[in-house]
Amino acid sequence: MDGHRIRPFSSSANVTTNSYSRPLERCITDFGADDAFAKVPSKLKEHYGISIPSHAPRTITEKHAKKINDSKILKDLFPKKGAEYIIAETDGSMIPIVTIAARTTDEEPSDDRKRRKVGWKEARLSLAHPLGSVTPIFDATLGGTEETGNQLLNCVILAGGGENSKVHCVGDGAPWIAGQIDRVFSSQGSYLIDMMHLCEYLAPASLVCSPHASFAWLDQQKQRMKEGEISEVLQALKPHIEPLSITKKDTPVKNCYRYITNRPGQFDYKSALEANLPIGSGEIESAHRYVIQKRLKLAGAWWDETNAQNMLALRILRVNGGFQDYWGQDFKQAA
Repeated sequence: MDGHRIRPFSSSANVTTNSYSRPLERCITDFGADDAFAKVPSKLKEHYGISIPSHAPRTITEKHAKKINDSKILKDLFPKKGAEYIIAETDGSMIPIVTIAARTTDEEPSDDRKRRKVGWKEARLSLAHPLGSVTPIFDATLGGTEETGNQLLNCVILAGGGENSKVHCVGDGAPWIAGQIDRVFSSQGSYLIDMMHLCEYLAPASLVCSPHASFAWLDQQKQRMKEGEISEVLQALKPHIEPLSITKKDTPVKNCYRYITNRPGQFDYKSALEANLPIGSGEIESAHRYVIQKRLKLAGAWWDETNAQNMLALRILRVNGGFQDYWGQDFKQAA
């Protein structure tokens, strides 16, 4: 792992619960952060000739994941100087969570498995990096919107943001994102609706506004938005707004008109393009797949909420390049 060897174990060694060295725990945690715990023993056997009990990967990985999560400290003050532009994005992804309902009467089953409920909870991922960088700083939480805003601020500071920095945020139009951008960055930040999400409203409207040339109409409105001609787009929509008697699901033009008018100041594509800033949030959507979903949405996997948050912290530490630092000098000496 990262050029380090696992010692002092020889091939075909059988390891008992009390005989794990710190390098071996690091290796198990590394595997457990990426793969289902049940697969770790066979991987360890294949690569290092070491046999461990089947319960060990979960126990060891979750132990270190908890330590990592417990040790997190968020920065909330900008340094004086920083990069001119910081790109920041945040978005949510649902992960499977299992809960055990508490017994309230003796008649309820004592077996936890019979009081087990499965559901979904949103894991919110944030990232930030200076303009021109391809190495983001990440953070993630199962907490609420305010905690997400605090973590996004932490990402921006760690990515090199300062009191002089302009924070360019791109998102899918969710009101909670815009609210947190305003709360944590104030006038220092700007929020831009992802162009593809806007097109999810413009495209259905195009079929009503120009049924025989919908693609040309859509391209025209996209170009107008990029040139800052928002009022012209609204004028193109306005004559086709459906009457009040039609239900919401059958009113694509009204939905699009309302989507744009309800988000003033969030469609300044012209300024973003002139500053060579992104107008799409594909970076955060892609990151969801390799930071969160790759491990926490494995087929058949359900998570206790606390363990899920700890595993998020572990995966964030690794993707941010802090895994080696966590293990410290004693690992370097033992490896």
